[in-house]
Amino acid sequence: MDTKQTADKLLRLIKTCPSPFHTVETSIHILEKAGFIKLLPTEVWELELGKKYYTSVYGSTLIAFRIGEKARDGLRVAAAHTDFPCLRIKPAASIGENTYGKLNVETYGGLILNTWLDRPLSIAGKVAIKGSNAFSPEIKLVDLKRPLLTIPNLAIHMNRNVNEGVALNQQKDMLPLATMLKKDGKDKNFFDGFLAKEIGCNKEDILSYELTLYPTEMGCIMGFKDEFISSPRLDNLTSVQACLTGIIEGKRNQGIDIIALFDNEEVGSHTKQGAGSVVLPQTIERIYETLGYSRSAYFSDVAKGFMLSADVAHAMHPNVPEKNDVTNKPILNGGVVLKMAANQSYAGDTEAIAVAAELCNQAHILYQHFVNRSDAKGGSTLGSIVSSLLPMRTMDIGVPILAMHSVRELMGIKDQKALEDMIKAFFS
Repeated sequence: MDTKQTADKLLRLIKTCPSPFHTVETSIHILEKAGFIKLLPTEVWELELGKKYYTSVYGSTLIAFRIGEKARDGLRVAAAHTDFPCLRIKPAASIGENTYGKLNVETYGGLILNTWLDRPLSIAGKVAIKGSNAFSPEIKLVDLKRPLLTIPNLAIHMNRNVNEGVALNQQKDMLPLATMLKKDGKDKNFFDGFLAKEIGCNKEDILSYELTLYPTEMGCIMGFKDEFISSPRLDNLTSVQACLTGIIEGKRNQGIDIIALFDNEEVGSHTKQGAGSVVLPQTIERIYETLGYSRSAYFSDVAKGFMLSADVAHAMHPNVPEKNDVTNKPILNGGVVLKMAANQSYAGDTEAIAVAAELCNQAHILYQHFVNRSDAKGGSTLGSIVSSLLPMRTMDIGVPILAMHSVRELMGIKDQKALEDMIKAFFS
């Protein structure tokens, strides 16, 4: 698959993944088409050498694996995350003021607030309605797919200092406009009725929801030479796509290969389905136990294993290059980024860096390095969190992007193929 085809595939994935739940659903369709077999975490597993499996964890995290004919011939893991910074709808969301109908929302993750203004927004996520008993609500995935909301800017005539920078209050300034209300106030709980109509149930039957706002403007290829991809959710669907491609197209037929697509990375990972939980160590131990291997064998193979933690990296900004390190300046279309930090906010050590670099060298994949400026804290990702629970040599990698955590981010078109080729080589 060439660079353009890889970019088109990424944009198709992003279109179908407006929430972590939809990312897992889409990933399952891709895996099942490639012959992966469903496992339920609530049931006893029966596994066979040479087969491929997946399991969904609470609908927003996904673990998939394939078992070679010699299962103990190397344990390899590639991890990414399914969530992204966004606005989430609160319970009792309807707000009526001066006949304007707004929604009460909260921020999820470290989004750049002002990039969400004046955008046509839609709604996607999960809704729970009354089921057969209290412990079994009926779950519906929702993607309304059309422009429904917007958060209007205040006109410059009413804020002459707007171009000097405006601090936005998350509770006051980020409430999206949804509708116009009747003056008699009879439609004050307008959102409950709207949602019930959209999913085809009585509003009294809606018990709860996890609903995300997302921009309806689709991603695109752009630039004078079509050298860029501009899209929502590049962080971190670029890595989700690469992990899926790697485990499906990788040619290794020995050992155990695993991808783990975690939720809640943008809020710290310390949830039951996050990278900071024991869900991945337990899953791997469960694989070993089901195949008849001892716990000691599991510990031994983890110690010899290797993990790639795939997440986006900061590209050098064309207008503020001084924000990057003085000698390590990743650029768009410069290849996969190997991320390093002495404080271990990225998990790589000398051997891990060497392994990642040589993987790229052998497969003729461009790569570059990222290290934070010494006077800047920078970010982190799930690699150091997972490896503290699963003591496996780990390397943080990803594609370089601009406008990270904006409602719309920018990457180089060549870098997605480089990342996919690297993870494919890792599983080959």
